[in-house]
Amino acid sequence: MKNINDFGIILDKHQLQFDRNNPATLQVNLGKLCNQACLHCHVDAGPNRTEIMTKETIDRLLLLIESSDEIQTIDVTGGAPELNPHFKYFVHELRKANKNIIDRCNLTVLLEPGQEDTALFLKEHKVQIICSLPCYLENNVDRQRGKGVFSKSVEALKLLNDFGYGKPNSDLVLNIVYNPIGASLPPDQMTLEMQYKSILSDDYDIVFNNLLTMTNIPIKRFKRMLINDDNYNEYMTILKDNFNPMAARNVMCRDLISIGWEGSIYDCDFNQMLEIPIGNEITTIWDINNFAELMIKSISVNNHCFGCTAGAGSSCGGALDSGSGNGDSEIQPIAITN
Repeated sequence: MKNINDFGIILDKHQLQFDRNNPATLQVNLGKLCNQACLHCHVDAGPNRTEIMTKETIDRLLLLIESSDEIQTIDVTGGAPELNPHFKYFVHELRKANKNIIDRCNLTVLLEPGQEDTALFLKEHKVQIICSLPCYLENNVDRQRGKGVFSKSVEALKLLNDFGYGKPNSDLVLNIVYNPIGASLPPDQMTLEMQYKSILSDDYDIVFNNLLTMTNIPIKRFKRMLINDDNYNEYMTILKDNFNPMAARNVMCRDLISIGWEGSIYDCDFNQMLEIPIGNEITTIWDINNFAELMIKSISVNNHCFGCTAGAGSSCGGALDSGSGNGDSEIQPIAITN
């Protein structure tokens, strides 16, 4: 593979440092079990994964959260976090602690057997939902995620709308995430949001709050797909050539701590999947008394960090630099090589 200059060299060139702020968001991976196996998934999640966070680990997290006033938002992810048998217990305890809660939901999980009351549970606990819908075109979604996924996603979105999610004047937030599938950056976030809102409203009577565009990070399943299609070098070059210093100044790892399903601590979800520990030293939730202790840990970077700093930038909250577009606002056709 073509040798790409080290990400740290690029930071030095622009006189940038990734300094950690006092962490305000805790992103918790409840496990790799998922009812889908998406082509772009950097977690390698799927129906056959057995990695699940235990109640013991969840209770330790709750204790640390109670001791860490700076942590205000808990971002719950997976896999499909709802498939963890302790998901509702975790959310219930977080709500009792008056924390902001985000559920990263793939939508179709809400229609799975045993999940019939999950949407209502999320409403009752005022959980913000960030759901994934990679396109507003049925064929594109089904080719990326599996036959029938789009229609199930639409059904789940309608269910959430019926409960008040995404509706005007509602405090139930429903955001949608867009990921491109090929070796390209996502389109301009604001322009694409208007397209999504127009088509989902006109064709399916669906409303939502915001669209968040995220760049696919070249690791795990997506990296293997790029290599198989002989697109990895091209994609890495695109990311490097579009490095944006403004996006680099706003990367999410400055304010976020990531927790793996087994309790290990990382700078971000991507470092977690590459098993690059925080400060390049293995640290677990049993090694600390509160999350403020992690302030002294340096942020670990590597070449996959080009994904978060290219173009308008990318984070779990969407684009990082609203003044920098990513080019063509149209959703490109999905090209998949069998």
